[in-house]
Amino acid sequence: ADILLNDRPGSPDVAEAAAEIQKLGRTCHVVEANVFERAACEQLVEQSLELAGQIDILISNPAAGKRQGFLEYDPEDFERTIHGALVSGFHVSQLAARAMVARGAGGKIVFISSVHATLPSARCAAYNAAKAGLNHLATTIAVELCEHRINVNVIEPGWIETPGEHATFGTEAIRTEGAKLPWGRIGQPADIGQAAAFLCSDAADYITGTALRVDGGFTFRNYVANRVIPPQDS
Repeated sequence: ADILLNDRPGSPDVAEAAAEIQKLGRTCHVVEANVFERAACEQLVEQSLELAGQIDILISNPAAGKRQGFLEYDPEDFERTIHGALVSGFHVSQLAARAMVARGAGGKIVFISSVHATLPSARCAAYNAAKAGLNHLATTIAVELCEHRINVNVIEPGWIETPGEHATFGTEAIRTEGAKLPWGRIGQPADIGQAAAFLCSDAADYITGTALRVDGGFTFRNYVANRVIPPQDS
């Protein structure tokens, strides 16, 4: 498939990702837009249609979050997180779904949520609430878009190694604590990418309204008694 990547204007990462995709022989366009704003989402979908002619798949992964205790949580930060992690997902998915319905050939929508949609994490009230809302938004959309043969699903990542996690917890903590997870390692972005590829494939045609947890046992780590599965040699 040919790919369109979106990131906020000025992001240093998106050009590198696009170059990697192009090395694989696929066409890849970059459309910069701040999806926290409805007008920017409209521009994103318009430009995507101009560049590609159609939208078959949407993987929605906007995010925002700030760790604060509930009693101290700044109301503006709370609303910004809800807007960034939930409302922006509504905007992009609605606009993309309209294009899919107009084309009449079905489609795939995948939201990147979190295990914290159901597993509370302290000092993350807004993020947890936004991801819980995103899950229910997805199932509701799935119900409404069934007649158009548009699959709508959610991926719930566990602890995934990203630059943001290194900045929050530190490299040493990620190395030592990641090894204590039931699967013996912290998750990698590729684990989520492979799950998304499956949900967007023909093999997942009969799957809609489902949350796929990709966490290496993170959510039941407290129930695994000193049992760690060693990572396999690559």
